[in-house]
Amino acid sequence: MRVIREQPQSVAGPPEWFTGIVWFNDLSGGGGVSLGSVHFGPGARTAWHSHPQGQTLYVTEGVARVQDRGGPMEEVRAGETVVTEAGVWHWHGAAPGQFMTHLAVYEGAPEWGDLVGDEEYGSAAG
Repeated sequence: MRVIREQPQSVAGPPEWFTGIVWFNDLSGGGGVSLGSVHFGPGARTAWHSHPQGQTLYVTEGVARVQDRGGPMEEVRAGETVVTEAGVWHWHGAAPGQFMTHLAVYEGAPEWGDLVGDEEYGSAAG
């Protein structure tokens, strides 16, 4: 057993992977499973991406928007969990006017695609 007492540093989300203001903290402690706390400013979101073994998100505060490629956008609130299956292209981020934080759990490196533009993000609301 290891106890890690040092607080993780907050790192800005790179603009190739995120639109808007995003900060994340790596909480995985160097293990094989990635665990991150990701903080999104209002309207901020990921680019389209997929995970080879899937991804689980647990929203800890605020309101999230999530969407699988070709599927409907859904709003997810604090206390709710999103499970994305292996290899499914998707994006997630904060709703307009809302901050959002989620815990993200996954294995393996994600594959990143195109950014989700303002028109695409806005049209996701239906």
